[in-house]
Amino acid sequence: MIIPAINCQDYKTAQKLATISLGFLPAGGWLHLDAADGVFTPAVTWGSPSGLKELIASNSEFIKLNFEAHLMVHNPEEILEEWLQAGVKRVIIHQEPMKNPKFILDLCKQYSVEAMLSIMPRTSRENFLPYLRSFPAFQVLAVSPGYAGQKFGDEALELLKFLRARVLNATIEVDGGISFENAGFVKSAGADLLTSASYIFNSPDPKTAYEDLTRA
Repeated sequence: MIIPAINCQDYKTAQKLATISLGFLPAGGWLHLDAADGVFTPAVTWGSPSGLKELIASNSEFIKLNFEAHLMVHNPEEILEEWLQAGVKRVIIHQEPMKNPKFILDLCKQYSVEAMLSIMPRTSRENFLPYLRSFPAFQVLAVSPGYAGQKFGDEALELLKFLRARVLNATIEVDGGISFENAGFVKSAGADLLTSASYIFNSPDPKTAYEDLTRA
């Protein structure tokens, strides 16, 4: 599955990109929201629980979509419930700032939201090992967190293969630098979900770009 990613600095742009997505996403399709706080990563993005609520309220068509939030923040436990209350169906938490995985998993279960665990490219893949049996889904981040438009890091393929060999039934998402040129390789290596921002939304025709990734 291909998931368009919204990585921007203001609500107006986020609303524009989300509205474009309605032109090609099927009912029940997914949108990825990047939330970077400027602490965990130098980038700061628009994504916030209140912003998501405002977005959904702005167009009844958004109710047909599922939203996932990628929390690139230094305090995931403190802000998690706000996101769950805002209506996300999946939340992506980074292992590096995480202090209480049980709290995160229990709270997500309470809201019937999928918890996905991610690590930054420079973090050892061994950091995933303690959580392989507790988290149902994992994200392989192929770029440094925060900024859209970065080049896909080939080391992500090795991390993807490492994970897939150990969690045969878990959902694995790959995020960062996804393009038509590498999407096929990423899928073949074991990815279930591919997230793309720049390739889709910087294209003259986002619908065609999305369809290209889908068939890659």
